[in-house]
This record gives sequence, structure tokens and C-alpha cells, in this order.
Amino acid sequence: MTDSVLDVISCGELLIDFVATEAGMTLAEASLFQKVPGGAPANVVVGLARLGRRVGFLGQVGEDEFGHCLVDTLHRDGVDVSAVRFSEQARTALAFVSLLEQGERDFMFYRHPSADMLWRPEDVARSYVERARIVHYGSISLIHEPSRSATLTVLQYARESGALISYDPNLRLPLWPSAEAAKTRILEGWQHAELVKVSEEELLFLTGEQSLERAARALWHERLRLLVVTQGKVGAIYFTPTTSGHVAGFAVAAKDTTGAGDGFVSGLLHGLLMADLNLERSAIEYALSIGNAVGGLVTTRIGAMSALPSWDDVLMFLQK
Repeated sequence: MTDSVLDVISCGELLIDFVATEAGMTLAEASLFQKVPGGAPANVVVGLARLGRRVGFLGQVGEDEFGHCLVDTLHRDGVDVSAVRFSEQARTALAFVSLLEQGERDFMFYRHPSADMLWRPEDVARSYVERARIVHYGSISLIHEPSRSATLTVLQYARESGALISYDPNLRLPLWPSAEAAKTRILEGWQHAELVKVSEEELLFLTGEQSLERAARALWHERLRLLVVTQGKVGAIYFTPTTSGHVAGFAVAAKDTTGAGDGFVSGLLHGLLMADLNLERSAIEYALSIGNAVGGLVTTRIGAMSALPSWDDVLMFLQK
């Protein structure tokens, strides 16, 4: 891919998920696992690539078979991987995932450390970040140094180049030293974003507020332009500096919720790009309907990245 404009660049973790093939079992009970590519920021750009967007990924994997497998997978899906680095200092991250009742998940991570945690500020090329219309990040790369500083460097370059900065905290408490550390660092990351997607449960964790309106306004800051709170199959609530609203979700037969939030973000960003990043009410609500559709479709298949739909799939789903 040439140095042309990219619709979205995401940065952060890229890893292998080993998903238990038998639903309803804990990790200890499961005996068979399927290897699938994962990592929330990577899922988002693969989702966007399948929706027809030009996208790239920034981060680091191990100089090992899993790392090359992941980068090859992104490349096959049309993601620009020219800025992905390979480290000989640590291996590619692994996660073991079991599917519990109603498609909910249990996680165990192998990152002691993993290559993505050793990603450094000097590994970030300003010229690459400056190609993006949207830069997307999560909180996992904010847990440890030097990946925290690398992520903040990306956000600085994005802000200076005028890109829209998108954030999905994607809370994974087992990865944090403590719940309090998670809350503090996630909220630090929150301050850099112009667009935030957060789940109802994550918002409650961050604020302790039962009222979504009060919670949303409590976390508002001057850079923030759009806050989206996902509610699973119920849909999503959105807040702007001056208004709020709700867009209903879709009833589907869920098999696996892994990656549903990432799919939602892909659909949301795709919809906003369709409106040339216009954040008026009609554009937001159409983008949210696409996000709900993509997120719903992801839950009907096993896996995260592998379950992300094409734009034709989404259009067919919306026409039903």
C-alpha cells in the first residue's frame, strides 16, 4: 500500500486467542481449543477492512510463528501492516477463552511480558500516524511501559495531524494489577479521546453511577465529541455535548459474544466515515445502526476476527 490516506489506523495488542470448542465449560473443564487471531484494536481494523475501508495497524508481535501468522492474517484481510514490528525480546501474546452460558466469556492471558507490551515510543513513525483520518486505541496498551508511552506518542501525533481520536477502554481486569489501577489508567486514557465507545458495565465500573446520563456527564471533558454506551442486544445510547439518544439493537441467536464490541466499533466508525465524520444526530444514529448490526452479526458465529462480516452481509442483515 502506498503512502495514501488511511481511513483508520488502530494501535495496540495483536494476539492469538485459544477458544474452547465446548461451550458452557470453564477453562479448567475444557479439553479442546481452536486457535484464532485476536486483539481488540486489530479486530476493529479487520472489521473495517471487510466493510471496504482502507486501514492500517500499529503495534508489535513476537518474532515467532504466531506473530507472523497474525500479521499475515491482517495482510490477507487488506490491512496495511507495514508499521507492525517483530520483537525478538518476547513472544506473541496468547489468551485462552472459554464460552460460558449465553455466550459470555472467561479469559486467561499469557503476557509475562508479551511482545506488544515492549512496543516503544521510538517505534512509532509520525509519518504513518499522519496518514489516518481516524486513530483508534484501547486501554490494554496503557497498562505497562513502554507500550503506554508508545500509545501516548501515537495519540500526540494524531492530535497534531487533526485525526479523529477514537477510544474503546475494553476492560480486562485480569490484566491489571488491581481494579483501582485499571480505573485510574483507563480514565487517563479517556482524556485523549474525541469519540469513546464504552459498555454499560464498564461505565458503571468507572463511575459507580447507576444512571447512564449522570455517568456519561461525569466523565465528559472538553475534547470529547461523542460518547457511545453499548447495551448488548438492547442497542446503544449516545451522548454529544448538547444532546443524547438511543438506537435499538437487533435480536439474534448469539453463540459467542467475543469480538462483538470490536465489531460494533468497526460498524460505528464505518458509518461515521460514510457521513464524512459529520457528528450530527442523523449521521450518529445511522452509524450506530450499522454498529449494532455488525456487533449482532459477530455474535452469531464463533470467534472474534473470523466472525466479522462483509459490507454485503451487513446490508443483507439490515434489509431483513
